[in-house]
Amino acid sequence: MKFEQYMKDFSTHFQGEMKKWNYEDGCVLMGWVQLYQVTGEKKYQEFVLKYLDEYITRTGEIKYYQEEKYNIDSIHTGKVLFYAYEWTGEERYQKGIEVLRNQLENQPRTKSGSFWHKKIYPNQIWLDGLYMAQPFYMMYETKYNKKENYIDIIEQFKNARKYLYNEAKELYYHAYDESREVFWADKESGQSKNFWLRSMGWYLMALIDTMDEMDESIFEQYKVLEDLFKEAVRGILKYQDKSSKLFYQVIDRKDVEKNYLETSGSAMIGYSILKGCRLNALLKEKYQSIGEEIVDALTKKMLIEQDGRLKLSNICSVAGLGPQTDTRRNGSVEYYLSEPVVCDDHKGVGAYMMAYAQKLMARGKEG
Repeated sequence: MKFEQYMKDFSTHFQGEMKKWNYEDGCVLMGWVQLYQVTGEKKYQEFVLKYLDEYITRTGEIKYYQEEKYNIDSIHTGKVLFYAYEWTGEERYQKGIEVLRNQLENQPRTKSGSFWHKKIYPNQIWLDGLYMAQPFYMMYETKYNKKENYIDIIEQFKNARKYLYNEAKELYYHAYDESREVFWADKESGQSKNFWLRSMGWYLMALIDTMDEMDESIFEQYKVLEDLFKEAVRGILKYQDKSSKLFYQVIDRKDVEKNYLETSGSAMIGYSILKGCRLNALLKEKYQSIGEEIVDALTKKMLIEQDGRLKLSNICSVAGLGPQTDTRRNGSVEYYLSEPVVCDDHKGVGAYMMAYAQKLMARGKEG
């Protein structure tokens, strides 16, 4: 099958970000974790453990990790340590988890109580950051901390709804600056200017992955996340391209000539919908076919042959806002369409792997 051939090609040529503990590789690792969960193929587990051997020392230190930067992106790959510890029982993985949990304990916060995105992005909430931190935070609270900080997690999602949501568009802005001081933020609302696809993808995955790690017996708090998830899914589906089944880089600006169908954000939406169906957060009869159509469209349209092998195309390489020294990253439509569009970026590949894994889970492992 095309997906299996792509996995063979990608995994053979996979190279991590050397000497950097990073979330991009974490996206691929989570893809392998979920493919292992659904297929039982040991090669996926081996990919993960081999990678972690390069970063987690025998004493549980994380190589190339710097807590003092208070970069919320650094938390994301920590989710994989829970699985590695479960698989192997090696204490170094548990110690690595504690290292990252300590960062959350000290992470600077907005006055409203949400984690700063990074130390260099003071007072800012980004949709990306919800995905980077909250599922890990929920895993820790459920497994090790008797659910004591569930309310803190829920409140951070409620803050995102309060400060980033546009009622008319039914979409979330990429980011919010509580101080209203950074150049890209609206001086009245603090919001960035536009609706970037991958940021909505991060947000949807943050919700469904956090729900997955939550004890559902805490019903009222679970229901808050479920309602936010359903609302966000309904909103994003208004902008699905009917012909391709995918979504545009700047979500609501199909009219802009240079706008394009983007792979990573589309994969994240497909993943979130399929997982939402599996967790019964969404009605399977209504939404499962939508999620499967997205994954199938990515396989059909975005896997291309290049240099003698399959590659995943149309991935936005990177997009962000600021900091103050980088006024080019201003949140305009033009900015989001100016960033490089590449193949096999780890953020897109990881999301596609996870989406495909969820499709297999939904179909009882039938491709």
